[in-house]
Amino acid sequence: MRLFRYTLMLLILAKSLVSAQTVTYTPSDEDIVNPDRGFYHPVAPASGTSFANLNLQDLINKRTTAFTPYQANYSLRTSLVFRYYVLDAFTETDVISTTYLSDLQTDFNIARQAGVKMIIRFAYTISPDTTCGDTACPPYGDASKPRVLAHIAQLKPYLQNNADVISVVQAGFIGVWGENYYTDHFGDPSPNGDGRILDSNWVKRNEVLSAVLDAVPVERMVQVRYPQLKQRYIYGIDAPPGSAPLSLAQAYQQTDIARIGFHNDCFLASPSDFGTYTDYGSSSSFPMDRISTFKSYFADDGQYTVVGGETCFDGYSPENDCSGDALTDLESLHYSFLNSDYNNAVNNDWQTDGCMDEIKRRLGYRFVMLDGTYPAVQAAGSTLEFTLHIKNEGYAAPYNERSLELILRNTNNGNITRLPVAGNNADPRFWRPGTTTALNGQVEIPVEVPTGDYELLLHILDPSNNNAIADRPEYSIQFANENTWEAHTGYNKLNHTVEITAPADECGDQNLQLNGSPTGTEAFTTNGTITSTQQITGGADISYSAGTSIVLEPGFSVTNGGLFRGFIEGCVSSQTTSSGVVVSKRQDQMTEISVAEEFGLRVFPNPSDGHFEVRFDMPKAGNVQLRVFDWTGKVAATPVVNQRLSAGAHQYRLQLTNQPPGVYVLSLKIEDQVLVRRMVRTGQL
Repeated sequence: MRLFRYTLMLLILAKSLVSAQTVTYTPSDEDIVNPDRGFYHPVAPASGTSFANLNLQDLINKRTTAFTPYQANYSLRTSLVFRYYVLDAFTETDVISTTYLSDLQTDFNIARQAGVKMIIRFAYTISPDTTCGDTACPPYGDASKPRVLAHIAQLKPYLQNNADVISVVQAGFIGVWGENYYTDHFGDPSPNGDGRILDSNWVKRNEVLSAVLDAVPVERMVQVRYPQLKQRYIYGIDAPPGSAPLSLAQAYQQTDIARIGFHNDCFLASPSDFGTYTDYGSSSSFPMDRISTFKSYFADDGQYTVVGGETCFDGYSPENDCSGDALTDLESLHYSFLNSDYNNAVNNDWQTDGCMDEIKRRLGYRFVMLDGTYPAVQAAGSTLEFTLHIKNEGYAAPYNERSLELILRNTNNGNITRLPVAGNNADPRFWRPGTTTALNGQVEIPVEVPTGDYELLLHILDPSNNNAIADRPEYSIQFANENTWEAHTGYNKLNHTVEITAPADECGDQNLQLNGSPTGTEAFTTNGTITSTQQITGGADISYSAGTSIVLEPGFSVTNGGLFRGFIEGCVSSQTTSSGVVVSKRQDQMTEISVAEEFGLRVFPNPSDGHFEVRFDMPKAGNVQLRVFDWTGKVAATPVVNQRLSAGAHQYRLQLTNQPPGVYVLSLKIEDQVLVRRMVRTGQL
């Protein structure tokens, strides 16, 4: 029992305890290492004749310690790496060696261990002959279409199984450097070849891009080198340069149009960025620059897709300087990443001219919390609603999916409850650059959450590959604010504490709405909530006893000589089904709390589309029964039947996909102790 003795002087404090409270946050100027953004570090290419796996410690060092890139006059940290996978040893065979594929998987494993993401591109040649006086001389050394398709099919399982550490895949495969330009088999538009791409070659290019999109996990995007490559894939080989860009309604739908982005590997190298904004013609037309048309398409389409690349030539100055178009183009074209090693004749000018720090901060997304409004008191089993205003100061929004969790951390024992956030604007990919977004979040607080005070924290996690890295702080998104980031958890502190009270809906008693001016000595009691606008005058001795909360509305007052007491008793109730299974039980006794802590029972994700994970700890060996019941008391699943388990952690996967959506109850019986958790089976997410 908690006793609150109120006088007129304390009334304002009492009202503040049950009202929503607003917290204001301080922005930070720090260059933050966040996933999928920033200057990337290119590692040495991995070829079929010389494959050296990624260096784990080097990747960790570059993520955690500032370093100076090759021939650079600036330093940075990064969690984004670029890797060429060169298939030069396989141009004459349809089979990629098992050794190469094994090394590829090892690379993914090392990247995951290091806490980094990868930009990857497959190519057959990256060291062209230049004796003809051109950038590359034929024959170039790439592979034919049938061979390319055979190789993509072999790479598909490795790409599918490692979505969590893949940031984006660049289309590659065709031509020198995989840039779809100098090629032996797909139409050479350079002065060495036809000078254009014929219809038959557009068809072959589209077949390769289709195979790449199929091989890459559907939750990951694919970058193409030139805007026209996307247009003529989406709208057909006759698509005009004025074809429609991706719309907001189409964004992030895992369709081809939503998954194709751009890598500009000659950013601000010339008016056309060395052919980036060129129409490469067809069987009935010839190449010509379409700079304004393609650049406008690039800017509009790139609002909802991934954009990145590198600088490549410093001859286009001052246009590519801080005083020129560098900052405006990075912003209007929505760049998420750039190469930190090439071309540093350009990048170094940004450092010298004073805009490099801004570029480092703004590449990709940069989320700043402005203010948040949260409840002071919330009942277990209810919906907690909050509003958080977030400004995106970056050039882009996240291009990969993110999930939000509100973390409740008990201030007494540190136990956490992770709650998925729903509501308006709960998808960070729609926190658009240059705008302030109101996240109107909602979370369902489980009825079994113990009463007490809880810190609120927001976790922006990566749900890819079945939450393989969801708990890794290195892959969580940090807000650009002072004194909010927890590096060891990956959580953002909201700097607010909420009191969780016993669940109102568990008590089942009526709430009281009190008004008027009581006299004498009176007591008002309920197991629910008391809401009052009473005016307690001199000589009156009034007490409230509520099960969940006392809300003092405007109009409530206590004049001199009046006495007011408030008690929050907490509520105790239980309900059983015909099967005798405990459906819900809420008690404030320490014995119940200690049992829950001892076994650490956890169900996640919850709610879920039918796939649940159950974890619990056994302090010592014992007999265990684990069952799931529907709301009528019928057994829906029995993963463990009177089995003796050893001491330690245990985990089980529950499949309720054959059960209808609704509320279920997990019952864990360990010897003579019974713990329950509510489970919510939703429709398909």
